[in-house]
Amino acid sequence: MEQLLQVGIISSTHGVRGEVKVFPTTDDVKRFKKLKDVLVDTGKEKKPLQIESVKFFKQFAILKFKGYDTLDDIVVYKGKSLLVERKNAVRLNKDEYFIADLIGLSVENEDKSFTGMLADVIETGANDVYIVKTAEGKDVLIPAIKDCILEVDVEAGFMKVHLLDGLLD
Repeated sequence: MEQLLQVGIISSTHGVRGEVKVFPTTDDVKRFKKLKDVLVDTGKEKKPLQIESVKFFKQFAILKFKGYDTLDDIVVYKGKSLLVERKNAVRLNKDEYFIADLIGLSVENEDKSFTGMLADVIETGANDVYIVKTAEGKDVLIPAIKDCILEVDVEAGFMKVHLLDGLLD
């Protein structure tokens, strides 16, 4: 299981006082209000940053980090991911999972006539859709609904699904 979870991506700087505009990769942009510490993935290291202030603009969070007070201080992090340690992640309800934990799960249906690996998740308005790659390299789209997702065991790396008529066509 991933110990670091992405919560956003620094899309651009905001103003000249060291603020950044963050595109949230979390379900609730307001969660940034509760965060005190994040890690920025520079590509070479995971550098800790303390959040000093949070504002919101449209779908973005505007963050100010302690010790970064000018545009020049912060511009180097443009395009970089913001991560949190799993212990600081939001608490999940029953039957909710972090996408990072789902990617790579082996997937099979009830009679084991279909197998594959969960390659990606598409987030839609109604429900997520799982992209399952078969051994033949074919992508199968499975809606993340109770009728289709029968069992998920992240610890064991396994998902059991029911394939509705037409999903393999």
